[in-house]
Amino acid sequence: MACSSSAKLYSGSQYSGHNIPMIGFGTWKAEPGVVGEAVDRAVQTGYRHIDCAAAYCNEKEIGRVFQQIFSSGNCKREDLFVTSKLWNTCHKREHVLAACKQTLSDLGLEYLDLYLMHWPIAFEYTGLPITGDIAMPLDSNRKPRLANVSLKETWQAMESLVHNGLVKNIGVSNFHIVELLDLMTYCEIQPAVNQIEMHIYNQQEDLRAFCAKHNIHVTAYSPLGSGRVGPLQDPLVQKIAQQLGKTPAQVCLAWARNKGVSVIPKSVTPKRIEENFDCGFALTSDMMQQIAKLDRQQVVCDTKEYWNLAVNS
Repeated sequence: MACSSSAKLYSGSQYSGHNIPMIGFGTWKAEPGVVGEAVDRAVQTGYRHIDCAAAYCNEKEIGRVFQQIFSSGNCKREDLFVTSKLWNTCHKREHVLAACKQTLSDLGLEYLDLYLMHWPIAFEYTGLPITGDIAMPLDSNRKPRLANVSLKETWQAMESLVHNGLVKNIGVSNFHIVELLDLMTYCEIQPAVNQIEMHIYNQQEDLRAFCAKHNIHVTAYSPLGSGRVGPLQDPLVQKIAQQLGKTPAQVCLAWARNKGVSVIPKSVTPKRIEENFDCGFALTSDMMQQIAKLDRQQVVCDTKEYWNLAVNS
């Protein structure tokens, strides 16, 4: 059966072809007690896409802020594009529905604009809500305990969420080409989005081109690289920033947007939240060509490291 596209909500120059705001606000690693104020500042600044996930363990605080924002009248629910993600422990059909309802309850929402399968890997179910203590079920070798759940079962359950009106769009995160090809053989609703790690040091040209060919929008997480030596410290990026009168972060974000990719930078610092939002400018073709030479496939979110999945470990 051929895949159909899921519903789209927005239009306008500030949005991608899949109607997702091109600049979003990421909440990964934004701790409770801090994330709420950061989200509030982001919405005040003009961000209209808020990227969340159950595994970030901060959705309840974000939900309280959403209610304050909506009740103030400054921003209506329909003005926000809210994304969340299904965690790895909830891939079984019955757990997908329960996990989505838990997220909706935590965020205080009746629907999500976009719900993503966080990773193409299933862990043993450990219950809801997701907390730091149960998000990673480990065996005696400190490796995640995997569950025998196919991507097909999980995706079909995700499709049911659309049919039941709980989410407007569904997509994936951290999927490679082979996994996307497999999904496309059985999906009824094609993934609207593939959210991947993408930055100047990890440009993902092949995967991005594949997604573009199949009308799957790409959103870049960690678009600024990492806190260690990365794109922000690169001499070329700093040179371009100086030429344009912009910050290195703004150059990195503009580069991704010039590629047709939406970005979800994260920060809890008000000045940086505001600076990151100002990234809707064009880089010259020469700048883009120079930056293309910086690709070194440097990965920030290394699952072998995070999940101890190295073969010889």
